[in-house]
Amino acid sequence: MANYQLDIVLIVVFTLAQWRVSRLLLAASSRRWVRPALVLFAVFLTISYSFTFSSLLSWLRIPTRLGSVLGAGSLTYLMTLTGVLVIYQVLAGVGKLVHADVNPDRRRVLTAAGGALMTAPFAAVGYGSLVQRTNFHVREVDIPLGGLPPDLDGLTILQLSDIHLSAFLSEAEFARVIDAALGLHPHLAVVTGDLISGHSDPLDACIRQLARVKADAGVFACMGNHERYARAEDYTAAQSARVGIRFLRGQSQALRFGQATLNLAGQDFQPQRMRAQYLHGAERLMVPGATNILLQHNPDVFPTAAR
Repeated sequence: MANYQLDIVLIVVFTLAQWRVSRLLLAASSRRWVRPALVLFAVFLTISYSFTFSSLLSWLRIPTRLGSVLGAGSLTYLMTLTGVLVIYQVLAGVGKLVHADVNPDRRRVLTAAGGALMTAPFAAVGYGSLVQRTNFHVREVDIPLGGLPPDLDGLTILQLSDIHLSAFLSEAEFARVIDAALGLHPHLAVVTGDLISGHSDPLDACIRQLARVKADAGVFACMGNHERYARAEDYTAAQSARVGIRFLRGQSQALRFGQATLNLAGQDFQPQRMRAQYLHGAERLMVPGATNILLQHNPDVFPTAAR
């Protein structure tokens, strides 16, 4: 539900920002073609932004690369536009407060500072798109568990999630992630969904790279929402099994580490509309006396899993 609320808030904010900018452009120009051009742009922007919803993209069977580029482009434009508009409104307010100041030197300083601030959203978007987007690194997290058997103390689990091999992440870039994982020598490796973004993304290439992951107890996985959107759950499971990756789909696997048992369970992605039935039947996957770990792509099920 929280995701839907965020989507609604973003749509309202972006709509108001585009409406405000359109009003400013109309006020600044008296040419007749400006109004219909803005209407056409708004229609194009609406259609492009709808492609940010991957379920719609897959349902319409639109080429993923085209839809992803249009969706990302519209989202980037709207985020940048909103940032610039907020700064513009703040500067306009400040300008009114210092309007009585006729000192030309101070005005020049304020104008230069305002210009620098107006470029901030563009710099932030450029850094995120060109630098931070592929700035991969290994994150190590220590998880304390009460009553953990001694033979599981220090157990290392490698988790890969939300890979989204697509127009915005190439196989070569993803291979860098796998290269980093190879040096970790984990006891167990898990992949928790979203290998791709849409139906025309290179799923086989993603599985080919995941096949390089090595772990003492093997590699296991669960499905994400994008495998469902792409209608590729069965294909993903079958092709992954051929390279030794087992998708746990309402299944569990008991793993022995010395005298201790780690029970690994997995379920397919469960959407928010199923929240009243989150993890229904998962109790049969538990093993009494073992350390039970659940693989599930949707983090909203965590409170239910804890209970």
